[in-house]
Amino acid sequence: MKRVLAALGAALLCSSGGAAVVVTAPEPDQSVIEGSSLPPKLSAFRLFWPESSQPLESLTPYTLRTALFSDYSEKHRMFWIPKGRKASVAADGSIAFPVGSIIAKSFGWPDVNGGRAVETRLLIHRDAGWVALPYIWDADGKDATLALGGRRVPVSFKSPDGETHAIRYAVPNKNQCKECHSLSGEIVPIGPKTRNFVLPTAATDYWRGISFDKPAALQPTMPQWDDPKSGSVAARARAYLDVNCAHCHNPAGSASNSGLFLRWTDDPRGVNYGIGKRPTAAGRGSAGMDFAIAPGDAAHSFMIYRLESTDPGVAMPEVGRSTVHKEGAALLRQWIAEMPKGGD
Repeated sequence: MKRVLAALGAALLCSSGGAAVVVTAPEPDQSVIEGSSLPPKLSAFRLFWPESSQPLESLTPYTLRTALFSDYSEKHRMFWIPKGRKASVAADGSIAFPVGSIIAKSFGWPDVNGGRAVETRLLIHRDAGWVALPYIWDADGKDATLALGGRRVPVSFKSPDGETHAIRYAVPNKNQCKECHSLSGEIVPIGPKTRNFVLPTAATDYWRGISFDKPAALQPTMPQWDDPKSGSVAARARAYLDVNCAHCHNPAGSASNSGLFLRWTDDPRGVNYGIGKRPTAAGRGSAGMDFAIAPGDAAHSFMIYRLESTDPGVAMPEVGRSTVHKEGAALLRQWIAEMPKGGD
């Protein structure tokens, strides 16, 4: 926690001979970030303290109001924007990070590897565009190794209901990274949007203004899917779909041909949101059901069928999980059950 708070400053003050001097905090290696190489070791980027999975203070941590489900893993997110550059905030709430930025996300479980990270994924903004790289942490936790081809990592953990899961956790290959992070054929970040993006509470307006061109726009408005106080069942269900499905299910995403669009900004009353929508590209994923969402009838809504499946030919999302998110599916079941039958 001390280092999280320290990330809000780029320099530390210390005493030397009775006089205050400025000691610059260590920073990532900008030449590696903006270069063309794909370093075999994560340490080349200098994002973490040597032989450690502890991030440098100069990186900024952030959280999301509603996060993507990834086999109940805990995630630690952070970003780096080079000095003198700023991220721009668009009218639709998207955040455009400048060239030279890097977004890192580490995955782990409290009861795996002593709580240390299992994997760290990077999104690097270079002159030619965004590059996605997955790194798997070595057994000693001192560094991580590039896994362009992906890998299956055996892990065992308990979900919130106490059930023990033993899975082969899927670290995505480079092409699978693009499958989720694709917008109009280009790799882009999918998590950081102003409606869902939360900076540390200690971040001052001045500090926000250093990294963002419109700091006042950084106001998360989307509810937290599992917090009833943050919004209605319908609003929280829509937030869940936005984060877990809409990166593919949008007009410019990899599932655009399905005609099912699940962004927070899409009209939840329209057929393209799934209500009364017949399958177009679901294949056996529809299980013979007529509608993605059958109002008042979750048991006959193939959206639920796919969310509760782990069959590789049926499950949605297609990548990123080996278990069923029972709590998320329960929220969507409640949302559909509360809809008036007939969609009125």
